[in-house]
Amino acid sequence: MTPLLDVQGVSAGYGDVRIVHGVSIHVEAREIVTIIGPNGAGKSTLLKAVFGAIRPTEGRVILEGRDVAGLSAFQMVQAGAGFVPQTENVFPSLTIRENLEMGAYRRQQGVNERIDELLDRFPELARRPNETAGRLSGGQRQALAMCRALMLEPRLLLLDEPTAALSPIMREEIFAQIVAIRDSGVAVLMVEQNAREALEISDRGYVLVNGQNALEQSGAEMLANPEVGRLFLGRVESGAIEADAPGAEGSR
Repeated sequence: MTPLLDVQGVSAGYGDVRIVHGVSIHVEAREIVTIIGPNGAGKSTLLKAVFGAIRPTEGRVILEGRDVAGLSAFQMVQAGAGFVPQTENVFPSLTIRENLEMGAYRRQQGVNERIDELLDRFPELARRPNETAGRLSGGQRQALAMCRALMLEPRLLLLDEPTAALSPIMREEIFAQIVAIRDSGVAVLMVEQNAREALEISDRGYVLVNGQNALEQSGAEMLANPEVGRLFLGRVESGAIEADAPGAEGSR
């Protein structure tokens, strides 16, 4: 079966600095795939290269059989992908409902119905649709950002650190919603530092180290892998999968 997303030997970076070196990953339809790895490994850079926020310098990005490498982020949305960055992912001066309307800029009909459908998943947002996004908690803003990305009903959703800096209760809610998104038919590719919780809901996972593929296993296999456990699940020791030196924030 042809994967929904097939990333083949992608390299990317910023200016003359290459962060990602020949990375290959794939995502099947109705699958959650999580990318983990040390800071500076190029995880977020890879997501941006896949989505068109930065242009890959090498490799192919195949989405539903079409080579989309080099398309702009706007064109990637048209192709059926959505992206939720870690920060600056909502319009703080706009209301919850206005943010969702902005996410529906290409939708010709059914906007209100789609808004109601998505708000039903998040009762706290549904109770105050006229609240400005800047007054929401971190978890509520993340939920709103995910809903906005889903307004155009993408087949693939890219999430960059969806639970960063959230409380355990909000992390649990966001992860539950990611499962619900997958179950609704949308494939999810995410970068996540809360690796254990992410892998518990993931069909498969990848480890990136030094901007390169280091490991691919099912989520369950990664959770049971002692070396992954030592390095990324809270039992940190030296091992054969070597974490790279700390990198700049933009190099995650």
